[in-house]
Amino acid sequence: MAEPKLSRRKFMLSVGAGTAAAAAVVAAKAVPQANAAQQAQAPARKGYQLSEHVRKYYRTTLV
Repeated sequence: MAEPKLSRRKFMLSVGAGTAAAAAVVAAKAVPQANAAQQAQAPARKGYQLSEHVRKYYRTTLV
């Protein structure tokens, strides 16, 4: 049997598809780690929190 000849166009298409697939795998693995780091830095509670700068403001409003 004769092996089919690989043309330049098919070769470039194969290389491009392989590169795109490799980039997608790398991006898919990197995204969850970035989200986990952002969630660790975010405060556990949202909304009103009585912090030091809020207390300082309340002291300045006393009459």
